Amino acid sequence: MEQGIIVQKVLNNNVVIAAHPTYKEVVLIGKGIGFDRKKGDLVPLDIADKTFLLKNEHEKEQYVNLLNYIDKEIIDFMNDVLFYIEERIGQDLNEHIHVALTDHITFAINRVHKNIHFSNPFLFEIESLYPKEYLVAKEVVEMLNTKFAITFPEGEIGFIALHIHSAVTNKSIKDINQHHKLITQLIQVIKDSLEITIEKGNVNYNRLIQHLHRTIERVHLDEKLGKQNNLANMLKKTYPLCYNLAWKLIKVMQKELNREVNETEALYLTIHLQRLTNNI
Repeated sequence: MEQGIIVQKVLNNNVVIAAHPTYKEVVLIGKGIGFDRKKGDLVPLDIADKTFLLKNEHEKEQYVNLLNYIDKEIIDFMNDVLFYIEERIGQDLNEHIHVALTDHITFAINRVHKNIHFSNPFLFEIESLYPKEYLVAKEVVEMLNTKFAITFPEGEIGFIALHIHSAVTNKSIKDINQHHKLITQLIQVIKDSLEITIEKGNVNYNRLIQHLHRTIERVHLDEKLGKQNNLANMLKKTYPLCYNLAWKLIKVMQKELNREVNETEALYLTIHLQRLTNNI
């Protein structure tokens, strides 16, 4: 990357729009990057310990629009939060998080002030599937609570964790939410079929959720497990209830994902279901 770019407009002390020889117009976000600068100044990219470069045209426009209606204190603090998240996660974040999470937090703060609370039906599943993102999100909520003297509901930890996971994996929030809705649907089928109530702290329930997650991922990636004919015959005879339920889950996944699910997946689902029934 070039050593410096030309300032076109200073939006505030920490945000400038600049001309870049490769990406044309970009948004630079960094501590003090706009302080005492004016149009035409050369900005070295190593001016701050860490600088975010928003080069995607759509993300850039959305972020600049955010600055028009979001309090400057929130914008500046969210930049600190995003630096913190990237440091804690230990990898670069997709730039779309600047718009998505800043926008989400702004409306979340407004909801708290108006005493409006949204429940998060996927909270346990999110904590189970993305423990690192969940832990960092919990720390972010504590930072926000302290900074703005408010108390975020616990569900916000899950929502923020999803934004972090989205930025880490470059998956859209929409796709991630659809993924969780399918897992919730599958869990409900299991509860109804086995006529059981599952404690969310149950270790086998946690393993089942993670297995369902990996199964859906394999379907999306078109990864197939090898055939296990002997195992299939044994499970079908020994655990017929769980074996038939596993196939019921496979059919639900095929319908919702509109893709073929490898038949071997039913075998491993059978094992997880049997473990679950043994620990109710």
